[in-house]
Amino acid sequence: MLAPILDIRDTVKYKEVMKQYGLGPNGGIVTSLNLFATRFDQVMKFIEKRQNASKYVIIDTPGQIEVFTWSASGTIITEALASSFPSVVVYVMDTSRSTNPITFMSNMLYACSILYKTKLPFIVVMNKTDIIDHSFAVEWMQDFETFQDALNQETSYVSNLTRSMSLVLDEFYSSLKVVGVSAVLGTGLDDFFVQLSKAVEEYEREYRPEYERLRKTLENAQSKQKRDQLERLRKDMGPVCMQGNTIAGSDDASAMGPSELILTRGNLDEDEEERESDTDDIDHEVTEESHEEPAFKNFMQETRMRYQRRSNENE
Repeated sequence: MLAPILDIRDTVKYKEVMKQYGLGPNGGIVTSLNLFATRFDQVMKFIEKRQNASKYVIIDTPGQIEVFTWSASGTIITEALASSFPSVVVYVMDTSRSTNPITFMSNMLYACSILYKTKLPFIVVMNKTDIIDHSFAVEWMQDFETFQDALNQETSYVSNLTRSMSLVLDEFYSSLKVVGVSAVLGTGLDDFFVQLSKAVEEYEREYRPEYERLRKTLENAQSKQKRDQLERLRKDMGPVCMQGNTIAGSDDASAMGPSELILTRGNLDEDEEERESDTDDIDHEVTEESHEEPAFKNFMQETRMRYQRRSNENE
């Protein structure tokens, strides 16, 4: 078996996370995955660089359903991959441990929940066919009566629930891609890659347009949010702009909106920039007086105008 090129254990120390945050095994795994998700953009960049040299990228995720499938970090990772690359979910089950109909139904419910959570092309790979052939499981999925006969041999109360669930999953079975393989002998891999190619075509045909639509919707929402923020900023800066225009007494400044005022505030003409570049030659007293004089005149003019308005109102 080939060693992984990228290993989460090289980034996050699982046992250290458990000690630091006082977590149990599952809590430590979830927290480690959350920490890793914050750097997943680096993984995306790595995949982009290698996409011309590598035909397939295999990402092995935690098997616990609460750790990856139904966690926030798992959703972030899945959607990041699916929005950029043709992505297929491969659910690997142990055929030798699924000969019991109740255990088999538990596996199928697990697979169904992953399919509807990820909303991606889905393949069920029944591994260890070198121990037992997977034909019995395929027959159970295709023939309801055969599965019921196997359940009749079970006497536990769970068998009644399993019998009811088998009817619910009948539609799920009809569109499910199932492949039997042996990782030891390599049998069934050719069939698996055929199904994988079909799943990629399904992604391009049905899933990619949906992700493109979601991406455009997100971009439009972000663009609208930026426009709303600018509009609020323009309204908030309006009174400041009016006050600045009154003090400066400049006709050009009154024509500028708040955004232009922000962008141009502090910008100097070339001549002024050259004069102020040598700070040793600045006469600060003269500079302050040159700003105070027009400001004082404007203040006096405004005071007289307010006084005249009040006098007119009293009359």
